[in-house]
Amino acid sequence: MGSKLATAFMAGTFFTFFLDFFFMLGLFLNYIEAQNIDVYYNILFADHQNIFVFLTGVVIFGYLFIFFKNTKVATLIFGLCFVVVNLTQIPSIGKSMGVSMFQQDNKIINETNDQYVGHIVYEGRSTVWFYDDELENIIEIKWENIRGKI
Repeated sequence: MGSKLATAFMAGTFFTFFLDFFFMLGLFLNYIEAQNIDVYYNILFADHQNIFVFLTGVVIFGYLFIFFKNTKVATLIFGLCFVVVNLTQIPSIGKSMGVSMFQQDNKIINETNDQYVGHIVYEGRSTVWFYDDELENIIEIKWENIRGKI
């Protein structure tokens, strides 16, 4: 039983990782790159994982592929999930998912000498990409130059 649980955990991890990769790839191509945000895919992938969603996928897919008796149904469920996560490959869907995950509206950022009003497009590790309403452009602001709270 222990080896079956380990196998289910490994299978669930593999299949969940596979789905997660394609979901994040759609966001990267249709939201991050489309707005010329300079973030590597690996950083985007690592920084935006939800452990609860990932572990839920591990349990579900581990069970489906190791313990569930009907492999056709398990394969159909995985195939359906694959189609759903790959909807982010469609530019309009990938962009709208990126907006819902990363964009923060109605924000004011105080930089060392300036104040910007608009919305945060993406918060990176060292930089914030911010759409300034007055400039009508995306600007990059380093975290160390931001005064106060966003």
